[in-house]
Amino acid sequence: MNWDDLRVFLAVARAEGLSGAAPRLRLDPATAGRRIARLEQSLGAVLFARSPQGYTLTEAGQRLLPRAEAAEAALAEGLEAGDGAGRLSGTIRIGAPDGCANYLLPQVCAAIGAVHPDLDIQILALPRVVNLSRREADLAITVSAPATQRLSAERLSDYRLSLAASTDWLARHGTPESPEALKGARMIGYIPDMIFDAELDYLAAFGVTRVPMASNAVSVQLNLARAGAGLAIVHDFALPAAPGLVRVLPDQVRLTRTFWLVTHAGPRDARLDRFTTLLREGMRTEIARLEALVG
Repeated sequence: MNWDDLRVFLAVARAEGLSGAAPRLRLDPATAGRRIARLEQSLGAVLFARSPQGYTLTEAGQRLLPRAEAAEAALAEGLEAGDGAGRLSGTIRIGAPDGCANYLLPQVCAAIGAVHPDLDIQILALPRVVNLSRREADLAITVSAPATQRLSAERLSDYRLSLAASTDWLARHGTPESPEALKGARMIGYIPDMIFDAELDYLAAFGVTRVPMASNAVSVQLNLARAGAGLAIVHDFALPAAPGLVRVLPDQVRLTRTFWLVTHAGPRDARLDRFTTLLREGMRTEIARLEALVG
């Protein structure tokens, strides 16, 4: 059994199939399938149950998985120790809600990439929770801590949200006199049945039951507000990127939420630990900088 075969095993286990694993391995699916068959033959055990829906780990495969992951971590740590320049390399994928992915991660990751030019950083922006258990990403930023012990979470940073509208909309419709007035106002928000985390249900606290202008994406909501479509709850850190929007009732409508940094539980390679430290520091600094711009 060699590392190259274990690498193929890990990719197929994480993608739950040959087609999903092949691009990351830079192999065609047929070659990946032959490598899995070779590994199974050398071990004398069937590692995957094959079906039209994909590849599922058997009991033997589940027993091999933590050993393969430990070998992966040890190899990465050895390569990191041998890097005389101390630069990070390889590929790291971050999953994040689209507000964070659009308005925070580009600046943070650009700064990290400038210092570590051999590192490939991938930002997976999704209007849902990134599934680390299925290896969609190496780490994730979420708005709630996960409930499973298979993942590890740490509090990353609080962030603020405010009510905002375009100056044009306010000139035409006037400024609401109190939070109670939002019940009858033209609101912008999430598509109600696509709110994937209770922490994102901002409008429920104000008794708003109808959202006439809605999107599952924060960036679309922000642009709807800029276009004069109504009032929206927006991230303070996004306001510097949205000229023409102003905060409304800033002393009365002020929400605070928390970003969590989520990783796989258990041993982690030194390279990912170093990247996580840089990400943590960069995120906290960038949130503080942007929020200071809007007061």
